[in-house]
Amino acid sequence: MKYDYLIVGAGLYGAVFAQEAKRRGRTCLVVEKRNHIAGNIYSEEISGIQVHKYGAHIFHTSDKRVWEYVNRFGEFNNYINSPIARYKGELYNLPFNMNTFSRMWGIATPKEAQDIIASQIADLHIKEPKNLEEQALSLVGWDVYEKLIKGYTEKQWGRDCKDLPSFIIRRLPLRFTYDNNYFNDRYQGIPIGGYTKLVERMLEGTEVRLGVDYLAHRQELDALAGKIIYTGMIDQYYDYCLGVLEYRSVRFETEELEMENYQGNAVVNYTEREVPYTRIIEHKHFEFGKQPVTVISREYSSEWKKGDEPYYPVNNEKNNALYKRYREMADKEERIIFGGRLGGYQYYDMDKVIAAALELCEKEMGAFPCEGMRADREDFRV
Repeated sequence: MKYDYLIVGAGLYGAVFAQEAKRRGRTCLVVEKRNHIAGNIYSEEISGIQVHKYGAHIFHTSDKRVWEYVNRFGEFNNYINSPIARYKGELYNLPFNMNTFSRMWGIATPKEAQDIIASQIADLHIKEPKNLEEQALSLVGWDVYEKLIKGYTEKQWGRDCKDLPSFIIRRLPLRFTYDNNYFNDRYQGIPIGGYTKLVERMLEGTEVRLGVDYLAHRQELDALAGKIIYTGMIDQYYDYCLGVLEYRSVRFETEELEMENYQGNAVVNYTEREVPYTRIIEHKHFEFGKQPVTVISREYSSEWKKGDEPYYPVNNEKNNALYKRYREMADKEERIIFGGRLGGYQYYDMDKVIAAALELCEKEMGAFPCEGMRADREDFRV
């Protein structure tokens, strides 16, 4: 066998594992079905603007170890995610905070906002929420639900909120401060120059083959390595023998505009049901761009079918039970290790992907001898 590990997928999970294996003296081959690395965090430069081809990705974490790790491969800017919600021409700050409530009700103090929300919840008399609509109403009241949750959620899932299970929304954070920072994490930013360069640096020194469909060449590729790290869809690996796991997908319409500034913010959500797209991303604002043109992407949520890009697993009772059966099959494999969001049928933020890949590396190969030492970026790549 020519390699210690065959890594299927050149996304963040596979790239971290490849980097850590190389540091420990192991050899890896990475195969990727697409014609580019970096998976869904892939960014492509258009007119000097880093365009997030598969949707907006803002790195955020409270894990210092992960933050220091990822900064070894690129410098991050100080971007703070502060999305705007647009409902029938009205603009509201997200997450739900005092700026949102002040705009909605013309009030100024936390007590005023709390009293209005409490009064609306009490008037609804919802004891045990039977669906997503009742769950949301019992958490935030009618006004916030109607303007900022209902239409957006129905577009995301392609169903009326009354037909969606309540567990989809377990909580809705309400902030009674004037703070538009969407994330509470200590560290946040966008890699300067884009995510593709970040992943490229992780993969330095590792052989990568693009445009290779692993499942179509499984036998010959498996023969090259002792173990396989598989980051694709777990049900597809087993040829859907137990059934098909469900996902939601996303379609993007991206265009370059001959203007400097289209919407004044990186992320604007369109929360009314009548607008077909869920949000518009203006990519240059992630890096405070000053280019004379701009690039925007409209996002449309859609039902997933075989052949589409899977984005969000539908983690309801039926699908979780099916995944558990696939997981039982996977646990019996001696050479195959399933990882990442598709291998684990779970949506992960980027910091959690990195943490999971590092954990697997330590389980497989042990902690790196100098793991506790700080290293500068150049030393780390050697």
